[in-house]
Formats: sequence, C-alpha cells, structure tokens
Amino acid sequence: MSTIEAVISDFGGVLTSPLMQSFVALQESSGITPQALGGAMAAIAARDGANPLFELETGRLSEAEFLGALEHELTAQLGHEVELDRFGELYFEHLHPNEPLIEHMRELRARGYKLAICTNNVREWEPLWRAKLPVDEIFHVVVDSAFVGYRKPERRIYEITLERLEVAPGAALFIDDFEINCKAATDLGMTAVWFRSSDQAIEEIEAALANGG
Repeated sequence: MSTIEAVISDFGGVLTSPLMQSFVALQESSGITPQALGGAMAAIAARDGANPLFELETGRLSEAEFLGALEHELTAQLGHEVELDRFGELYFEHLHPNEPLIEHMRELRARGYKLAICTNNVREWEPLWRAKLPVDEIFHVVVDSAFVGYRKPERRIYEITLERLEVAPGAALFIDDFEINCKAATDLGMTAVWFRSSDQAIEEIEAALANGG
C-alpha cells in the first residue's frame, strides 16, 4: 500500500449524479429557478447577516425554518404564493447513485484503505441521502456538516474527519466536485482530486495512490 491510508469522498455530485440535474428537475416540478432560489437566499443573508444555506448545513437552522424563510422571500419577490414543502423529496427523487465511483470505493475498501464520507448536508435529509448508496457497507466514517456544526471548506470539518479516521493529513486523499473544497484539503496537507467526471476522478485517484500522494 502507498503512504496514503485513507480516502475521503464528498457525497452529492461525486457519489451521485451532478447536483445541477436535481436543481433543473426541481425547477420543472416547482417552477422556481435556481436563480430565483439564489436571489432569495442572498436577500435573506443580507437581511439576517448569515447565509441561510450555511446555517442549514451546520444545523443552526432547521429545514422547516429554512424553507419557511425561502417561501416568504420568494413569495415577496415573485408576487405569488410559493410553497416548498416537498423540496427535499423532489430534490432527492432526481439524485441518482454514481455506480462507477461507488464500485471503485468498494474496491478501495477491499484493498485495505480506510474510507470516509465528508458531506455538507441537512440534518433532516440524512435518511434520504443514506438511502442512495450502501453507506455502512463501504465507509468506515461519515462526517455530516449538519451534525458536527462545521461545513466545507471550513478547516475544522476536515480535521474532524481525519481524527475519526485516525490518520494524518498527509495520509489522506480527498475527493470533491467543488474546487474550493479541494483547495482547503490541500492547504491542510491532504492530497486532493477535483471531481469532474467518474473516469477522470478514478484515473487521478489511482495515480495519487500509486504515487503515495
């Protein structure tokens, strides 16, 4: 085995289909565009002094509080009543497992690597996202932002993941579809693979493992 002992993967957009596909499907179902959602969240952040998505993903805001604030803002901006009561369910209906990468993770575990998921997520959505893949069969550790109170790219969530894996930063490989999250991992001393496609990511993962990071 190389000097890398652990592989840490993001969930949405890496172990699943691209997140934008779910937002497009959500737009078709609800009539609310990603641009409208973004504008509403920006308005709430400007008014309250905190990004509501960040508050949701760190467990400081409940799903009901988040959706209620969004409904109020979107109703005001769009001029008609907006209801987002099935937001989570609709979102996950169109999020599908990335089978090639999941299978690669299964192979890495069989080869002796420690595996972890490090995800920015929503406390109330845990049953929905865990149902998308065999989490406990493949991964030794799961670090969910909504339960630990920190979110990527905050340094502390990476430290928590490394502590639970019991590995040093230099012994970990991190995979994420957001470049900023990969940079935070490399700043801490990890090797990072910026996910753009399954084939590209698997090739770069294997190259990193072969080179010891």
